[in-house]
Amino acid sequence: MTLKTTRRHLMVGAAATLALPAYLRRATAQSVIRVAAVHNSPVENAWNSRIHLAFQEAAAAGSISYEFSEGVAPTDYPRAMAEYAEGGAQLVWGESYAVEREAREVAADYPETAFLMGSSGGPQGDNFGVFGTRNHEAAYLAGMLAGRMSQSNVFGSVGGYPIPEVNLLINAFRAGVREVNPDASFLNGFIGAWFDPARAKEAAIAQIDAGADILFGERIGTADAAEERGIKAIGSLIDYTPRYPGTVFANAIWNYGPTIAAIVADIQAGTAVGRDYTEYSFMAYGGNELIYVPEDVPAEAIPPMEAKQAAISSGEWTLPIDESEPA
Repeated sequence: MTLKTTRRHLMVGAAATLALPAYLRRATAQSVIRVAAVHNSPVENAWNSRIHLAFQEAAAAGSISYEFSEGVAPTDYPRAMAEYAEGGAQLVWGESYAVEREAREVAADYPETAFLMGSSGGPQGDNFGVFGTRNHEAAYLAGMLAGRMSQSNVFGSVGGYPIPEVNLLINAFRAGVREVNPDASFLNGFIGAWFDPARAKEAAIAQIDAGADILFGERIGTADAAEERGIKAIGSLIDYTPRYPGTVFANAIWNYGPTIAAIVADIQAGTAVGRDYTEYSFMAYGGNELIYVPEDVPAEAIPPMEAKQAAISSGEWTLPIDESEPA
């Protein structure tokens, strides 16, 4: 079968000629795992770009080979998953938020293939693992910085959809702001898309017009509005400071490498992957981090933020997760 309305690519690691007949059969620690990813959005999209980069790095290190499709519509998604499984991929990666039932049905049809899916649900059987995005700890720390920087005391945020993974991120940012600024008020908008910079910019401008002078950009396009209107913004998932100097002063970075390392180790060991891999996105594993520009932040805001960061990284303090839709 040939996938339509998608771009397909092959990126092969140095030792990619070795493939196992089934992921549950024990492999040696040196085995290269064949990975195929099905991206709903273009890999340039912030969320997908972090995963794509981590797979590229793992392929360059020789632990996996990597091929992928991008721009796969929900109607084609199950077919793409099945095609990769039939083609011999040992791990099929995907994002099942829009096709939860269908993705699980495909995994059940291919019990000797490992599946790792971004999902709001739990794992299934031995071969369907799940993960959630967790750069909420870094978002909280960014909020601690932002809380001391606003002139209006109004903070905005622009998200894609009100799903738990997005809600907890925005709520974590708000909690960080409140940690240092209990009088803060908040605006929020969801644009109903994962990749629509123009719509995100429009939503952000509406919040600026309503008084917000610092924006948390869960979606690409938010910082464009901040730059145009001369206010500050925080980036999510990737580092936006080079693209928006003087506008983006902090970024809640997500590192997907620890998640890949964990499931690759399970596959190499012949261990069932039907578990939740979300924990590997936590700061204690290096799964998320704060990147900020010290010169753009009040000096007095940095020590309390760094103290909280140390407490999170060491496990001394755990940030509560709030998945409720931000008001």
